[in-house]
Amino acid sequence: MADPMKIRAKMEGDVADIKVLMSHAMETGQRKDSSGKTIPAHYIQSIVVEVGGKTVVEAGTNTSVSRNPVLGFKVKGAKAGDKVVITWTDNKGDKRTDETTVA
Repeated sequence: MADPMKIRAKMEGDVADIKVLMSHAMETGQRKDSSGKTIPAHYIQSIVVEVGGKTVVEAGTNTSVSRNPVLGFKVKGAKAGDKVVITWTDNKGDKRTDETTVA
């Protein structure tokens, strides 16, 4: 299982500024190891973000995203204390969900 995501969510006026660092190798399937064998593709395919029980972001990603991707966005209508739940699923079926609250 991947390391926990690092999530920061804070209010800036009437908008929640949310940033998340996801720990993932994000292998493209094009690199080779030291013996010349291709390293199999292993990357995040989908990301879903819920704030206050409502889905605010649904994103599809592919092999062009770098290792340990960072996602940042702003959510209008959120308020301090709202729960932020972020879930990613990769191409091998692995899944990670972490949460925080808006400060």
